[in-house]
Amino acid sequence: MEWVLLVVAGLFSGIVGALVGLGGGVILVPAVLFFGTTLALIPNITPQSVVGLSVIMMIFTGLSSTLSYMKSKTVDFRSGFIFFIGSIPGTILGAWVNKGLDLPSFNLYFGILLIVLSTLLLVRDHLKPVRWFVENGKKRTFKDEKDTYVYGYPIWFALVLTFGVGFASGLFGIGGGSIIVPAMILLFLFPPHVAVGTSMFMVFLSAIVNSATHISLGNVPWLYTIPVVPAAYIGAKIGAKLNKKLNSDSLVLALRIVLLLLGVRSIIDGLF
Repeated sequence: MEWVLLVVAGLFSGIVGALVGLGGGVILVPAVLFFGTTLALIPNITPQSVVGLSVIMMIFTGLSSTLSYMKSKTVDFRSGFIFFIGSIPGTILGAWVNKGLDLPSFNLYFGILLIVLSTLLLVRDHLKPVRWFVENGKKRTFKDEKDTYVYGYPIWFALVLTFGVGFASGLFGIGGGSIIVPAMILLFLFPPHVAVGTSMFMVFLSAIVNSATHISLGNVPWLYTIPVVPAAYIGAKIGAKLNKKLNSDSLVLALRIVLLLLGVRSIIDGLF
């Protein structure tokens, strides 16, 4: 039974993660914690082990998604490398801090993070574009079939921001995409499709570092990676294909809904 649940969780995590650039951990972590702790259907699940499972999965979802987005030329490799470099120390620090979190605290802090992110996207349409980062940073352009987009950022700010992204990634096993995608869209004015593709490239790179840290801490339940990894890899392929068929507004709406629902659920688990 636990393997069936893990396959379903992995498949859904891969689809949603690749669709909106989350990396999948933001789906897998609360799903496995719910099945494993609330319903007691998956033995020996702790916040540490589910984070270890998630970061291993994200290596494969990140790789699968990146290969798909490369075909549609929506991966900004230069930005992805810059974001990855900034995230490395934060990822290692977050993984070490994760050791001291119990389950209620983990759920509560994780839920608060998701609510903050979803709120930022919910008010996005009512905020004026933050052009300071583009005007005071390195500008880049992207052309699709209809429009030309100008986006950019100061490199120093990107490094500081992605240190925080890496910390959250190591702490919660979420891959960092759930934080960096809203930042790229709201602050750096990335086109949503480029934000998603670039995010998945960064998720792939940072998941390698994140996994090495959690493996060294003994947090990876290797038996559970057998059903999760193939399912998530296939799901990421499906999600990347769906991404190409949806317009930008649909992607942002999907991101809002996913983060809000998961955040509310996680806070309820943490408090009660």
